[in-house]
Amino acid sequence: MSTLEDKILGEKLHYYCSSSSEDEENDSGDSDKEYNDVKCTEDAAQYAAPAEWDGVSNNTGPKGVIKDWQRYKQLEAEKRESQEKEKLQLIKKLSLTCRSALDEEKEKLNETDPDLANLLADEFLLEYQKQRMKEMLSKTEKLYFGKVIDLESTDQFLQAIDEEDKSVTIIVHIYEDNVPGCETMNGCLISLAEEYPHVKFCRILGSIAGLSKQFKKFGVPALLVYKKGQVIGNFVHMTDHLGMDFYSSDVETFLIEHGMLADKNCVPLIISKNENKTSDNK
Repeated sequence: MSTLEDKILGEKLHYYCSSSSEDEENDSGDSDKEYNDVKCTEDAAQYAAPAEWDGVSNNTGPKGVIKDWQRYKQLEAEKRESQEKEKLQLIKKLSLTCRSALDEEKEKLNETDPDLANLLADEFLLEYQKQRMKEMLSKTEKLYFGKVIDLESTDQFLQAIDEEDKSVTIIVHIYEDNVPGCETMNGCLISLAEEYPHVKFCRILGSIAGLSKQFKKFGVPALLVYKKGQVIGNFVHMTDHLGMDFYSSDVETFLIEHGMLADKNCVPLIISKNENKTSDNK
């Protein structure tokens, strides 16, 4: 195989008819000259004929090499550009395919297991919190009391405790008509029932509840607190804790300190606002 230098040095053989042959070969005849003229004409016609470039050039001169290199770089750039376009089209196609597949999977998951679909959502935590709040608010709307309920028999007393929702706190005031502090406690519970509409406040006479005379004399006013059918608080003779002259705020503070009422300062704003809205509607 010839080197690039050989091709460059030998380019005259391909493109020119040597004029020095007459000086070097003075003894050549006219026939040889005619033959050379014909040969030059054929070669010129051959190289003058245009043809589509197939990536290989016979023009091996310095300018030809540069042009070939420039053409090569141009084709290479065009090839890269074409490949980039194909890549972009492929990426776009794949992304659309993936997006479509994901949408189908999401729809299928929503139909078969909506809870799991929610877990996979980008804003799941926020939506979960909102949903839980809505459930809590919906539940509290159903469990609305807002007043003191009079229990007129032991059966009503048992039903008020055993048949109530397990999430409801029930505060029962056991009182007697002519015992100091009982009437004041009744007035305080009326006020608290309005402030805590989702707490069930009840009252019952000690005589109806079947309590002993001694308890009716020394145990009232008494507050019994129930939840889930169980006693969670038992406070007798409340005047020992609050004195003979007390207010609803004193009873509220006492119940909060003993964990019987939720501190409103710890209740989320959305719930407290909803309670106020519900009470207004009532």
